[in-house]
Amino acid sequence: MGEKKDILRNILGSSQLLPQEERLAVSFEKKTMTIGIPKELFYQERRVVIVPSAAAMLVENGNRVLIERGAGEAANFPDMLYSEAGAEIVDTAEEAFKCDVVVKIVPPTPDELAMMRDRVILVSALYFRGQRREYFRRLMKKKITALSYEHIRDRSNTHPVLHSISEIVGNAAVLIGAEYLSDSGWGRGKMLGGFTGINPSEVIIIGAGTVGENAARAALGFGALVKIFDDSHSKLARVQNNLGGRVYTSIIQPDVLSKSLLTADVVIGALYPVRGRNNLVITEEMVKKMKKGSVIVDVSIDKGGCSETSRETSHDKPVYKLHGVTHYCVPNISSRTPHTSSYAISNFMGPFLSDLTDAGGLIRLLAINKGVRNGVYTFKGHMVMESISEYFNLPYYNLELLLASY
Repeated sequence: MGEKKDILRNILGSSQLLPQEERLAVSFEKKTMTIGIPKELFYQERRVVIVPSAAAMLVENGNRVLIERGAGEAANFPDMLYSEAGAEIVDTAEEAFKCDVVVKIVPPTPDELAMMRDRVILVSALYFRGQRREYFRRLMKKKITALSYEHIRDRSNTHPVLHSISEIVGNAAVLIGAEYLSDSGWGRGKMLGGFTGINPSEVIIIGAGTVGENAARAALGFGALVKIFDDSHSKLARVQNNLGGRVYTSIIQPDVLSKSLLTADVVIGALYPVRGRNNLVITEEMVKKMKKGSVIVDVSIDKGGCSETSRETSHDKPVYKLHGVTHYCVPNISSRTPHTSSYAISNFMGPFLSDLTDAGGLIRLLAINKGVRNGVYTFKGHMVMESISEYFNLPYYNLELLLASY
């Protein structure tokens, strides 16, 4: 038996000495595109999806970049910077929407969708629960391949755009809380932090995700005492480990949370619903017992909020007082700092569009990149994202099976 194994091993080994088929690296022919960047029309949306430096990179890679006049002004990126980067300034949104690839911050409106040619590529946020069934039917009818940049994953299996924006929002939430806490009208005229001989400010953070962790890190930088609540023990453990054990953590329990809110100066709500579950963990009775002049920054207001007393506000009128507590409930906090937030999105979008060019087109990129496939929701007239299909009762197609036919 042993001799037979030796003979078989020798035969298999000697086969490596036989002439082998040449193995060549797979290469793709670069496919240049026209890339359109229209001005954002959504209320108080001040960000731009591509900054001038990213536009320059795309132009150097052989693409044409068409940006609507004034698209970057609100984020302090004047047209001159785009022109110097090699982009073409166009006077109408229609010119930008007629490109091979249209990139936006928010999804196109029905009127904008009407300007788009058939079979183009759209890359934007999704916000599908705020859309109507007819919106997706029109995308499918025009055979538009649409991708949500929020759903695209990188090689580490994380969502790079959401992660970057969440970092900004977490830091901004603490700065907003500090601003209103120090105001003698809206707050208590109290600086956020810890000072010699003075008790440190107390910051309560509800939610131990990326927003919560970055908010905690910023608050600790001010010298505040930080407590984090979440309904996930593993998230709390991760945050405590990442921050070196400098924060107090607790599973969300009404009695414990209510007691902590009594002494809180700033409360940041960053708990997001899972499978539609209600996240109103702060009751109105809890708010009534909070210190007068304390501040609630409800980051999760776009998902229903964390407090029963929260109601959506805007950048024009961001705060209101209820039971003596100042509430900041603007759903698009990252648009408060449009210059920085534009860079966060563009840092992903620029390289992504370059990869699209280098791969030789979207189909080839989808074939080799599973993370990008995760962001596709309509593909050449077919609905390929199961959650949207179920929500709007639309026929669902498997993207990988569709790609196999190309």
